[in-house]
Formats: sequence, C-alpha cells, structure tokens
Amino acid sequence: MSLCSSDFNNMYWILKTEPSAYSYADLERDGQTRWDGVRNYQARNNLKTMKKGDQCLIYESVDPKELVGTAQITREAYPDPKDPAWVCVDLKVGKRLQTPINLGQLKNHPILRDISLVKQSRLSVSPIGRQEWDIIAAL
Repeated sequence: MSLCSSDFNNMYWILKTEPSAYSYADLERDGQTRWDGVRNYQARNNLKTMKKGDQCLIYESVDPKELVGTAQITREAYPDPKDPAWVCVDLKVGKRLQTPINLGQLKNHPILRDISLVKQSRLSVSPIGRQEWDIIAAL
C-alpha cells in the first residue's frame, strides 16, 4: 500500500484513539470527523502545528494496539466545541492498512522504536518524520 503524498511539504502525524470511543471503522463510515477531546498540552500544541493536507496514521490504542489506517487533515486547529480552552482539527478518512502494524513491530524496528508513539506512550497526537512514514509504508 502506498502512503506517499504528492506534497512534500506535508508533515506526518500519529493520532491515537480508543476504538470504543471512536474507531477507524467509525471514520470509514463517517468519511470525515472532528478530532476533538485532546486534553494534553503537548498533544494540543501538536494539533496547533497541523496544516491542511498533513497526513496521519490512526493508531487504535486498545488490544490489539496497532496502526490501522490513514487520514488527512482538512481543517487546521480551531477551538474545541466541548471546551474552547482546547483545540481540535478536522480530518478525512484515507485508506485502511492492508496489514495493521502492531506496537511490537514498532518497538522492534531499529528506527521506529524511537518514535513518540513508543517513547511517549500516553501522547495522543505525535509527529513522525518522512523517513518513519516511508518505513511504515513499506511494512
């Protein structure tokens, strides 16, 4: 599966979700959504950095813990309607990964084991570099 973007200026992100709250299947059904409810300062700052067109991987954080699909930012940070002291972004569904990539695979990879998802496991919005994006695309 190709995860490549035609815009090399895009940034890349991993968004964590609990499937019981909002799963990738929910995003597939809805087509797009507001990514809200983030209540961590570092994650909020990451949301504020996101730009329209940025690419995301969706990580479902309950067993099996795994990257399951892609999405794209369609609206940059704006006040979270549930609490305007925080922000949210809008995104649209991309593609489901043919084979999910579990946390063990990430931890065992010599480069991916250093991404924020592994090192800061409680961070719900984390950046990854183009190299990590390309490695994940190849897995």
